[in-house]
Amino acid sequence: MDAELLAVVRDRVAGPEPVCLFAYDLAGLRRHVERTVAALPARCAMYYAMKANSAAPILTCLAPLVAGFEVASGGEIQKVRAVSPDAPILVGGPAKTPSELDLALKAGVTRIHAESLLELHRISEAATAADVTAEVALRVNLAGPFPDATLAMAGRPTQFGISEDDLPAAIEAATTLPGLRFAGFHLHSLSNNLSAATHLAMLGLYRDTVAGWERRFGVRVEVLDVGGGIGVDYGRPETPFDWDGFCAGLAEWVATLPEHWREIQFECGRYLTAACGRYVVEVLDVKANHGVPYALVRGGTHHFRLPVSWQHSHPFTVLPVERWDSAAPRPEIRDAAVTVTGELCTPKDVLARDVPVSLLRAGDVLVFEQAGAYGWDISHHDFLSHPHPEHVFLDGG
Repeated sequence: MDAELLAVVRDRVAGPEPVCLFAYDLAGLRRHVERTVAALPARCAMYYAMKANSAAPILTCLAPLVAGFEVASGGEIQKVRAVSPDAPILVGGPAKTPSELDLALKAGVTRIHAESLLELHRISEAATAADVTAEVALRVNLAGPFPDATLAMAGRPTQFGISEDDLPAAIEAATTLPGLRFAGFHLHSLSNNLSAATHLAMLGLYRDTVAGWERRFGVRVEVLDVGGGIGVDYGRPETPFDWDGFCAGLAEWVATLPEHWREIQFECGRYLTAACGRYVVEVLDVKANHGVPYALVRGGTHHFRLPVSWQHSHPFTVLPVERWDSAAPRPEIRDAAVTVTGELCTPKDVLARDVPVSLLRAGDVLVFEQAGAYGWDISHHDFLSHPHPEHVFLDGG
């Protein structure tokens, strides 16, 4: 743990309430994103998928580093505009309301990713009413097959995108409806893919498929948005996605593309922000039930829903705290596999399961790493009305 965060934790341990906070390393985030973007070959651009973490300090940190932001709601549009009046915005989401489309056009977004024929008509109506031209890309749910990843977004029935069977009608609408300008396609098929080689293979499928659509439908693609999906291995953070190797293969792939495909857009969220965040919680109690040791913490999945939503045991480290002010005996676990649970009245409130520890006591602090993406933002904050965690943004000071 770095000294700045350690000082914060020690300060909170000395306070009157149990420790419960998210800490975000903005300096580390800045370094990681700078390196990530710098490795991209020409014609490639990185947009931040802000659904991963939409905190204003995170957006402010990223705004000068990325090409723009990918949003999925009117609220996210407003969050971007609150930190940048002119940052490029790509609008996604499977079910956009008419009011969100109106807001997007008034906010001067760069492009809207249309996910159905009806949505194309709604965008056309909104653009015509506003007397503007809306640039659109068609999100298509490809048939696949695709390599394995944690979560499939295409290649099977999902609510995302336009079926390839409906593509002729969608292209006709995108190229003829008033107020629309067709720019290209959006293809996001996998989430949390951990293999650079399989991601490059997927891009090869994208290239061949889109080139075929150009020939078949007589359209000209300017932009190909390949989504995000670059993964984080929570169980083995020491073996990250091979971004440098991926970018070397990406440069070779880009060289095979038609010259009029002027920009290849990535929409990464998790890969950019996961490592910058930590979820820090105090152990309130330790006990065993039916022979299973448990550590119960101040916090849980209402703050950090990622482990239960992805069905994994999230890695943590134990920060020993020698202070124990109570006159009661201090319960502890020694040389055992512990399950870490929160304060909610549900057996699903589990952050980590069967993790070996040499010593864990009530009053110690657990630090969950890789908590900067899809942690607080996807959690059911007010279930049981427990207090929210503190959010601390550190920047090397």
